[in-house]
Amino acid sequence: MSSKVNITSAFWGRYRQLVRTEMIPFQWNVLNDTAGITIEKERLNDEGIPSEKSHAMENFRIAAGRTKGTHYGWTFQDSDVYKWLEAVAYSLREKMDPELEAKAHEVIDLIAEAQEPDGYLDTYFSILGLQYRYKSLAGSHELYCMGHFIEAAVAYFEATGNEKVLAVAKKAADNIDENFGPDEGKIHGYDGHEEIEIGLLRLYHSTGEKRYLKLAKYFLMERGKHPNFFKEQAAVYDGPNALSGIEKAPNTYFQNHKPVLEMDTAEGHAVRVVYLCTALADLAATTGDKEVYEACKRLWNNITRKRMYITGGIGSTVNGESFTLDYDLPNDTMYCETCAAVGLIFFARQMLRIEPKAEYAEVMERALYNCALAGMALDGKHFFYVNPLEVNPLKSKLDPTKSHVKPVRPSWLGCACCPPNLARLLTSLDDYVYTVSENTILVNLYMDSDSTIELPNGRVKIKQETRFPWDNEARVIVKNDTDSHIRIGIRLPGWADNTLVGAIGNMEIGDVESGYQYFTVEPSCECSAGLTFEIPIRRNYASPLVSEDVGKVAISKGPFIYCLEGADNGIDLNTISLPETAELKYAYEDNLLGGVGVITAEGRRTKASEEAETEGLYLNVKPKTEPASLKFIPYYAWANRGENEMLVWLRES
Repeated sequence: MSSKVNITSAFWGRYRQLVRTEMIPFQWNVLNDTAGITIEKERLNDEGIPSEKSHAMENFRIAAGRTKGTHYGWTFQDSDVYKWLEAVAYSLREKMDPELEAKAHEVIDLIAEAQEPDGYLDTYFSILGLQYRYKSLAGSHELYCMGHFIEAAVAYFEATGNEKVLAVAKKAADNIDENFGPDEGKIHGYDGHEEIEIGLLRLYHSTGEKRYLKLAKYFLMERGKHPNFFKEQAAVYDGPNALSGIEKAPNTYFQNHKPVLEMDTAEGHAVRVVYLCTALADLAATTGDKEVYEACKRLWNNITRKRMYITGGIGSTVNGESFTLDYDLPNDTMYCETCAAVGLIFFARQMLRIEPKAEYAEVMERALYNCALAGMALDGKHFFYVNPLEVNPLKSKLDPTKSHVKPVRPSWLGCACCPPNLARLLTSLDDYVYTVSENTILVNLYMDSDSTIELPNGRVKIKQETRFPWDNEARVIVKNDTDSHIRIGIRLPGWADNTLVGAIGNMEIGDVESGYQYFTVEPSCECSAGLTFEIPIRRNYASPLVSEDVGKVAISKGPFIYCLEGADNGIDLNTISLPETAELKYAYEDNLLGGVGVITAEGRRTKASEEAETEGLYLNVKPKTEPASLKFIPYYAWANRGENEMLVWLRES
């Protein structure tokens, strides 16, 4: 079963156009070291971060024998190219561009030349010593990179029919299969960074080759059975520095502390966790394995109910870019990596394949409209690695513990995983609008679009008419060209009150199940469902177990979390409070930040008394407050007007 979703949404169309016309060409120049930009380090005073250049394409040229030189960059530098290629695949699927296609063929030819005769594909060891391959898996990222290539290859093959790229991917997967597994003489291990599992499952779905499914399951089930695997490899490794020392990280960092089926909390590096979970959920959806699904469910619940920020961000600490413990959600030292939000969206999409519950789509939408989207500036050429919920530029500059928190988006980063990851998400957004299974179609995201969905017994056309996210109405028109009844489940958003639902034509309104309003559509007919949402401005309160947010409030409307920014509200945002009785007013401003809905209110600002200015830091006099007009903007749009403060959670008075 396949589908063709043509997104016509003005909101998302702008972003997808931006990726195609600005982001992809810009990243091409960066990868080829012709962008003429300064590459920033994610953290100050960390000399281990390679930030002189990308060198990613040049690494391939050297590995292919086209040029002379040595490898530069992280061990995972190849993946920047692969994610660029995957974004190109989805962009070509949306709109064919001969010039872009020619560049993609250039890259595919180069990758094929860089591949070793036996299928092994990794420029780091091809350049620095093939005898060391697969011997330093804690930090080498070989399987991680090949996983990203396989994902890109499948996407490109399915978008364009290019057989060459798929052949290279199968050859790489076959090499991995020859070297890893439970059989005697093979490596009984896995990569330090999960990703190959996702790639192998995608290759299985595309080719039907069960060896790839079996290998993906092996990698997933083997993880954690032998926690000292990375340390034992490192003890005898004498090759080039493949992130030397990373094997000393806690086993939780690698999700290597216990077998996957025994995990009940999200531990360690946040991106690795959600990539692991994405593959696990895909495996459960593909095989129907209930034990794997239960593990997914436990991890999902722990992440979304105890370890996720209100923006859909995950990762509470810069140390290991990791989860910490339940309810530990600091706002100004957190990590909330863009890649982690993207990975959470991947995880949610796979969970929807297992179980049609709106909570998965709700989290997917929250992470998409907030943390993920905030990762890119409105010009498509500046990017966040870290997505904070509170920023003071001086603290970012002068406090070493906050140097990872940037007050403005850099052009590029020494660790450049996030920009191409976001590009491939935005260009593939049409894959997230619907979930299709047998004779049921779930409408997960409201997005103006025209779609053709293939079911086992025919074709269904769905047209969404809405100006969401700035509108409160949606019309879903369904043309059932099959010879049987089909079910349409339309999500009733958790951010809406009193959703009114109506149907026209041969469409029977059914029950509400797990957050979806179901309709039954008769064979060979056209009908429509209309929805009107009441979208209130909401005050959100964190669990009192989140110590950083006690006594504070965050504002939202629809899928958007809102924030205060210095450009509208002045300095020292920490002195602002919002009275419980303050009226919150909404208006749409065409000329602000590309067009956004803003929220205004009358708040209070605490100011230093005259005694405070003369007597010092600590006083026996309670500071006075004065009126302050507040203006909130959607979180995703902050940091597009220069360097200034930002605040999501503010005190409620």
